[in-house]
Amino acid sequence: MTLEQQRLKQNRTGEVNWYKWGPYLSERQWGTVREDYSADGNAWNYFPHDHARSRAYRWGEDGLGGITDNHNLLCFALALWNGKDSILKERLFGLTNSEGNHGEDVKEYYFYIDSTPTHSYMKYLYKYPQAEFPYDDLVQTNRNRSRYELEYELLDTGIFDDDRYFDVFAEYAKGDAEDILIKISIANRGSEAATIHVLPTLWFRNTWSWSDGGAKPVLTKYEGTGNAVVHASMNDTLFKDLISDYYFYCEGVVPLLFTENETNNQRIFGTENASPFVKDGINNYIVHGQSDGVNPNKFGTKVSSHYEITVGAQETKVIRLRLTKHHPNQLIEPFGSSFDQIFGDRLKEADEFYQGVIPQSVQADSDRANIMRQALAGMMWTKQYFYYDLDQWLRERNITPWTPSEQKRHIRNSDWFHMHNDDVVSMPDKWEYPWYAAWDLAFHMIPISLIDLDFAKDQLMLMLREDYLHPNGQIPAYEWNFGDVNPPVHAFATWEIYTRDRERNNGVGDIDFLKYAFSKLLINFTWWVNRKDRNGSNLFEGGFLGLDNIGVFDRSSSLPTGGYLEQADGTAWMAFFSQRMFQITVELALHDPLYEDLAIKFFEHTMWIAGAMDRIGVHQDEMWDEEDGFFYDVLRLPDGNSTRLKVRSMVGLLPLMAVAVFPREAFDKLPRFRAEALEFIMRHPELTQNIHIPNQPGVRGRLMLSLLNESKLRRVLSRMLDESEFLSDYGIRSLSRYHLENPYCFYHEGQEYKVGYVPADSDSGMFGGNSNWRGPIWIPVNFLLMRSLLQLYGYYGDSFTIECPTGSGKYVTLFDVAKEISERIVSIFRQDESGRRPVYGDTEKFQTDPHWRDLILFYEYFHGDNGAGVGASHQTGWTGCVARIIHALGYITPEIVLDPLTPGDLPKYR
Repeated sequence: MTLEQQRLKQNRTGEVNWYKWGPYLSERQWGTVREDYSADGNAWNYFPHDHARSRAYRWGEDGLGGITDNHNLLCFALALWNGKDSILKERLFGLTNSEGNHGEDVKEYYFYIDSTPTHSYMKYLYKYPQAEFPYDDLVQTNRNRSRYELEYELLDTGIFDDDRYFDVFAEYAKGDAEDILIKISIANRGSEAATIHVLPTLWFRNTWSWSDGGAKPVLTKYEGTGNAVVHASMNDTLFKDLISDYYFYCEGVVPLLFTENETNNQRIFGTENASPFVKDGINNYIVHGQSDGVNPNKFGTKVSSHYEITVGAQETKVIRLRLTKHHPNQLIEPFGSSFDQIFGDRLKEADEFYQGVIPQSVQADSDRANIMRQALAGMMWTKQYFYYDLDQWLRERNITPWTPSEQKRHIRNSDWFHMHNDDVVSMPDKWEYPWYAAWDLAFHMIPISLIDLDFAKDQLMLMLREDYLHPNGQIPAYEWNFGDVNPPVHAFATWEIYTRDRERNNGVGDIDFLKYAFSKLLINFTWWVNRKDRNGSNLFEGGFLGLDNIGVFDRSSSLPTGGYLEQADGTAWMAFFSQRMFQITVELALHDPLYEDLAIKFFEHTMWIAGAMDRIGVHQDEMWDEEDGFFYDVLRLPDGNSTRLKVRSMVGLLPLMAVAVFPREAFDKLPRFRAEALEFIMRHPELTQNIHIPNQPGVRGRLMLSLLNESKLRRVLSRMLDESEFLSDYGIRSLSRYHLENPYCFYHEGQEYKVGYVPADSDSGMFGGNSNWRGPIWIPVNFLLMRSLLQLYGYYGDSFTIECPTGSGKYVTLFDVAKEISERIVSIFRQDESGRRPVYGDTEKFQTDPHWRDLILFYEYFHGDNGAGVGASHQTGWTGCVARIIHALGYITPEIVLDPLTPGDLPKYR
């Protein structure tokens, strides 16, 4: 057991809280729903970036490469000034939704290089230009570009030309759970010496300005040591048990600049300040020379140590800091030889930990190993403290549960009074998406489970807790609209994490975790059945389902035709959900016979959903199109007529994922289930003709339940593996390339509704232009398809081969298909034979510069034709699944998939 694994064990047993400090600080608190108290709900405009340096936040904090405790009470982050910018660089800058030609977008270059699960070692890099940061240029140029033009990025401004920038590295190492050593390394990449102001900043989140917020804490200068030291004291009983009495050591006798983390009312609202010391006081002191901006008496709730450093050409200088519980009387030499020793030890331990995570065959390929480790680092860095008391927030807007519904209708999340979120949560992206999204989070847990199964289980249970899950059973979608509908993938993630944990524990699973999750997922499943199956026909609507821009209409809104959609993806998601619940109940029934009835229930429910997608005979009003061999959404019109919306998209591929494979021995141990299932199949032949039911043994006697029988499987795969349709050099496209030359058009009352293949950024304003499923490659759904192919291979084995690519004349097994798609996905990030990474397209700096080319960005989605990264540049969240894909490529073989002891087969039962 490595030392990092020992720390994880100590954390799990409650011996030491190694999670207490971590990178839980947001990178954007401004422009969020939590901070929005506007009348029109325009969060971006109510609290813009320009206010952030001057205005105290209500619900959280943000900073540059920072850390905080697990309740976000005491925060540390960097502030920088190059002597030319109009403001300190205290937080990341980006465009709002209305400013960008393709939606909101961060306009900075920063990288999560490394992190262990306990954050015992972390490394972050920010690239800071030496010339004035081009804020106005970025806003105006992007605003003036159309949707048909590329985004205007920071590199495009020329500010990094001639390498006139600093690489600012922030490294953290824990001496113990509450002793954080900090090393800031500033490397001048230019050819001339340059000066930089580095202001490591410590501050308290403003809790005292709000009702029931407790007393005001204080930061004071501690006298009598050879270094600058700040004492952070939280004496209020409300928070004292959470955090109190820390010491912030800054190497050398450097100036300490104190102010208050309170709003500059004069600047923001034109009203008088209670004190001259306000949130932007240090900014005003450094940038504008306002000497009265900082407190000469050396106390406040925000402090920066001020290092003004000239760094020679190609030189690196280091600043050392320490945030600790150790009193100066105990810590005589905070920066002695032990400081560097601790850093060296933690880095070595991180390397040892990842050597046990990254397969040996992957370690032999340093590029793959680098991609995998950075992906996992990103997963760790995008944990964020999320505080949101909906009852309090709504009451502050004069909304109560008894407010008339017409009044509440204009206020976001006005039916979610029960929510009280006060947790560290895995985020998609701490700038563009600094809030959790339920289906994103489920995918996050797949790679996270490689390194921290306990955190993965805790996060899945978090979304099912009573202060998250709606009383009606709905899982909250995301901050902008908790009531929106995300795909139901929580049961899938629960089963994946359970089986991985079972594998770790030699075949013994965490049944308590599975029982808890199942009890809440049962409520959620009931919500879906009652809310999204309009006619009780087992055909589901869903609405948005995360796949924005994929269809003819905005599926979150009323259709212009009237009527409604029966969604192929919504129905496939529900079959997938029901299958996973079936799988879970079989596992639970093998431990507790009380669950056998529920196994029967979910088996039958899966059969009803599967049968509804393709009834016996040929029908024009069902999702399966026999002529095309593909699934489509069905539009039901008010006059009773219906039509298929024949868009070849991910919607029609998702039924592939609805597959579950079982060892025959499991059903042998459940004789009542087996008898009732066989009787059900005999009584309902109309449900079984067009699907694959678990009565035909496959490899090693395994049984399979799948939406696709062998004939359908071949027909759908022939399209998916066609390079002129879905199969790109970089994975499976979200829309068939067929629609490039043949866009699908639907006409209603003289209006044309069209869907055409768009490989990169959206040319539709349907969702503000910042998301697009009309061609790009999205890794989460690719991951599900690859996983399903492996399951299918576990049933069919080598007896089933398919042409891949379609038309190539090359026939391979489903294992080989999964591996081929996996390699294409990984190739997005890997250097090709010429040393170029497709993810960076034509951006030469990233392709050729030694200080850029091995830094990996995990974009939201990827160009369907050339693999270039598109959308949010740091959505390590679900794109981080590439770590799991690399891991699988490193150890999974056909023999492992076919082995009877493969996870998912018969485990050890108590």
